[in-house]
Amino acid sequence: MKIPDRNTIVNFLKRHVAVLDGPLALIIFLLISTGLITLYSAGIDFPGRVEDQLRNILLGFVVMWIAASVPPQLLMRFVVPLYSVGVALLLAVAMFGLIRKGARRWLNIGIIIQPSEIMKIAVPMMLAWFFQRREGKLGWREFLIAMVLLGVPAALIMKQPDLGTALLVTASGFYVIFLAGLSWKAIAALGAMLVASLPLVWSMLHDYQRQRVMMLIDPSSDPLGKGFHIIQSMIAIGSGGVTGKGWLHGTQAYLHFIPERTTDFIFAVFAEEFGLIGNLVLLALYLLLIGRGITIALQASSIFSRLLASAITMMFFTYAFGNIGMVSGRLPVVGVPLPFISYGGTAMVTLGFGAGILMSIQRNRKLVQT
Repeated sequence: MKIPDRNTIVNFLKRHVAVLDGPLALIIFLLISTGLITLYSAGIDFPGRVEDQLRNILLGFVVMWIAASVPPQLLMRFVVPLYSVGVALLLAVAMFGLIRKGARRWLNIGIIIQPSEIMKIAVPMMLAWFFQRREGKLGWREFLIAMVLLGVPAALIMKQPDLGTALLVTASGFYVIFLAGLSWKAIAALGAMLVASLPLVWSMLHDYQRQRVMMLIDPSSDPLGKGFHIIQSMIAIGSGGVTGKGWLHGTQAYLHFIPERTTDFIFAVFAEEFGLIGNLVLLALYLLLIGRGITIALQASSIFSRLLASAITMMFFTYAFGNIGMVSGRLPVVGVPLPFISYGGTAMVTLGFGAGILMSIQRNRKLVQT
């Protein structure tokens, strides 16, 4: 077997690594590295967590590289099939999905999958494709159709029930509709309708969902029960102070006070060990991630690319804002992972796919003539 020479290896790397956007890849690398450091500490009592996360990262990278290699024009051909398959799988979940912990969210098709995760990307892709096709012909009918395209998967996910994912899907889809030109009058009308429907929405929520809202208002009303998660995570964040207690020295995590400390509440572990300074650095990384995404969206070559890049960027923002707000007691606990930090394969693949699409859009942008 002939060993490739140096030039062959260099040319191979240039050809295949060139599809990645350098600044975006660097920001994601720093976030993932931060996540692995924190996960090692948070998962000290969970042997194999770091190794499993490395596998998840590898899978996410492969998905990101494949997505970055596919031009947006070619990606558009798969939008309708992806959305249709996603809705069909959600219907299958509703009819004969697997029930775990009181929720019907999974489907066994030889492997166990959670179809709702597909819709986090499929919904904004579908809406961006729809507005691209209707360019120059946007009226109230088009926005009504877009609302239906968004509402159907969101309602099916809500029924499972999975409030967190339903909110993420709704947010990612609404970003596209808003950026496509939805008027402020329409937004105000939707807001008024939402406020008016709150009593109905409240009555439709499950007991545990209503309890989460009540614990947001006053977690001390049940400090050893439903409010335990929020109280302990806030104690961990506050006890970190300015500089933190130091890596591997977080008492809240090691004494098992922080629940789900490798997944949804990993930010509490990070904040306790690295303090306010670490939090500011982490927030700076997320701001850089969002800023790079906005830059890519502004340089996009088509309506489809611009709307999709904006929606993916705002999806990153929603993940980070939702998780940090939840862990710090400012938002209800809805099970939103901290992007590129929390343990989990599904989230890593979804985020990697989104980042890959951003890289593809950046690579295929039109050159601006000056």
